[in-house]
This record gives sequence, C-alpha cells and structure tokens, in this order.
Amino acid sequence: MSYATLETLGRVRLSRHFTMRDFLYSEIGNFHGIPNRPGDPKLAIAAGTRLATDLLDPLVETFGGLTIRSAYRSEAVNRFGNENGLNCARNEANFAGHIWDRRDASGRMGACACIVVPWFAEQFDKGRDWRDLAWWIHDHLDYSRMYFFPKRAAFNLTWREDPDREIASYVAPKGKLLKRGQEPPETLPERQKRYADFPPFRGVGLPEIPATWR
Repeated sequence: MSYATLETLGRVRLSRHFTMRDFLYSEIGNFHGIPNRPGDPKLAIAAGTRLATDLLDPLVETFGGLTIRSAYRSEAVNRFGNENGLNCARNEANFAGHIWDRRDASGRMGACACIVVPWFAEQFDKGRDWRDLAWWIHDHLDYSRMYFFPKRAAFNLTWREDPDREIASYVAPKGKLLKRGQEPPETLPERQKRYADFPPFRGVGLPEIPATWR
C-alpha cells in the first residue's frame, strides 16, 4: 500500500462522525514500527461503517464525544501484541473483532473498538456500576459483544453480523453477565431504573445542514 493510498483510505467517511483515520492509530504499531493498515480495505471499510453507524454514532449523539482507545489492528500488529503480552487476544479470536479485514470462523463480518464514554467514566470513577451503561447499550443498540475494563470504564464494543449479544467484564462482578441466547438476569423495568438519569437517546443537538449546501 502506497502513502497516497493510505492517505486516501484515512479520508474514507464511515459515518456522520467518523472517518477511517479515527481508527487506524495503534500504540503497538507506532512504538514498534509495525504498519497498521488493512490487507482487505473494502472489508475493513464495510465492517467499520457498521460499527461507526450502528453503535458509535448513537453514543456520540447521546453522550457527546467518545475516546477511542484501540480499534482496527492489522494481523501483524495483533499477532505481535499477543505474542508479547500486550493485551491482544490471538489473531483467530480477533477476526471480525479488532481485525476488521478478516471474517470470523463462522464467516461473519465484524469490527470492534475499545472506547471510553467520558460522560459515564466520570461517574464510574466515583463508584457508579459499569452495568448501568452495559444495560443501556443492550436496550438501545444492536451490538454483538461488550467487554468492560477497570480503567475509566473502557470497554470493547463489537458490531458483528448475526450478533452474539454477549456482555462480560474484568470489573466486579467479573465474568459473563450475559451469554448468547440468554435472557438478561434483570427485567426491563429493573434495567431502565439503572439508567433513568441518562440523557435522552440521540438527544444531542446537531446543527442542520443549510439547504444551499445540499
């Protein structure tokens, strides 16, 4: 891939709020000099578009800005991270996850990003339960998997074809909160009570596009 091609790839608009460049930075790749670019750009763009449009845009339009901690990883970057204990699962487990340009063993397309919702992170740091946000996402968005981490309530959020609808956490209570095909352990009214003080869904005001620009 030439520099010009990479520059063009970075400009690809995935959704209203995100371009491909927003997801290409890798601390592993940057520090160790490993290129973080897709071998199959078309598949990476297709998967990233669904992640950004179906999951990340609604979060932005409800809670404001997001912090992207880790998103797309090339196979080389992810393999290096796994082999050197840098918090990366093996490649096969990350296909249709952080590795956007490979389908998983079931042939599903998918994409994952590790994100922080600053609006929620401030409350989490003061003791708020991570499950409040997890259940909000479960009840509002068509996610495949969520995995929460102890720092700033960062979590992996995955979009995937034929979604698993699974939730897990490294934060107490640790482990699987919800498995594929399982009914939530809390009723809808119980879940809604948890996030009753959340902002209105997609309630962030956005400026209209002037008719002369359309």
